[in-house]
Amino acid sequence: MTHPFLDLAPLSAGRFAAIEDRVARLLGTGQDVVVMQGEALLPLEGAIRAAAGPGTVALNVVTGPYGQTFGNWLRECGATVHDLAVPFHAAVTAGQVREAFAAHPEIDFVSLVHAEAATGNTNPVGEIGEVVRAHGALFYLDAVASVGAEPVLPDAWGVDLCVIGAQKAMGGPAGVSAVSVSERAWARMAANPGAPRRSYLSLLDWKERWLDGGRKALPHAPAQLEMLALEACVERIEAEGPGTVRARHASAAAATRAGAVALGGLEPYVYEAKDAAPVATTLRTPPDVDASALVARALASDPALPLAAGSGALAGEMIRVNHYGRDATRGAVHGCLAALGAALVEKGLKADPEAARRAAEEAWDGTAGADLSGA
Repeated sequence: MTHPFLDLAPLSAGRFAAIEDRVARLLGTGQDVVVMQGEALLPLEGAIRAAAGPGTVALNVVTGPYGQTFGNWLRECGATVHDLAVPFHAAVTAGQVREAFAAHPEIDFVSLVHAEAATGNTNPVGEIGEVVRAHGALFYLDAVASVGAEPVLPDAWGVDLCVIGAQKAMGGPAGVSAVSVSERAWARMAANPGAPRRSYLSLLDWKERWLDGGRKALPHAPAQLEMLALEACVERIEAEGPGTVRARHASAAAATRAGAVALGGLEPYVYEAKDAAPVATTLRTPPDVDASALVARALASDPALPLAAGSGALAGEMIRVNHYGRDATRGAVHGCLAALGAALVEKGLKADPEAARRAAEEAWDGTAGADLSGA
């Protein structure tokens, strides 16, 4: 018997290219877009290893765990790395980036995470991009968590390497990702003798074997299921309207933050609302309450809720409400707040789920119709 997930017709080069074009339109970019056959760590690492080497002087902005990873990759490539570390409860500012350039004018590469879903903050990429352009540095951006939840505009922001993934706000699978590449970035890669070649990490292989040939013949058998899922993600966003999708995420974030404050017992991990990512809201538990245990108790009532404890050292103090993709809804927000409220009460702490519900509703309604074009 046939199976819709197994007995698929071959994915043609034309269909593959058309999906890349739809991703480019979603990003509003005229740059080359390469869809990668793997989770977003593939192009994130591949882009750094292609563009950085012993002569690179990098400013690596650290606002969460992915920024730390990028710094490690850059050092492994032989780059000189200046880390600009910001507390995880805040965002970096354009002024801090400007000061870093003043202290190290030789910087020629900047790496930044747009939204850190793990810590719940988001960075002002447009403002930072102006500073980076003024100094002529190559700009590398991880927009995996932010794409779909907030504007991602590589051309308008001067981003040379912009990596996205389908698994968060786009509501798709983790096994497919994409990167937009500027002409400056291609030139930097071509001049780098250490750039991966004949490798799964190689962006230059894609350029030479796919883009330069007019996208007529794929360099390998495509991951059909993931490509079709990526196409479906973009179709769904187009049908709903990118601005409407972003508005849902902004409303979910505002409602979660307001509801958590009204609930009591928890407080926003990211201090300022303007620095909070629309893709996920992080909350801090009281000192004597283990976040992992509280989340486990909340999930016992409904395992499908988009709740998680922080990772690593943050597991004991941070809760993440992952209101992205299909969970950027009123129902998901209310469900998380109610479950957390019940778990707090079980631990003998004061919590007011009804006040949380009312505050979340007010906040959601108050953000309706916001301009999220990013222009």
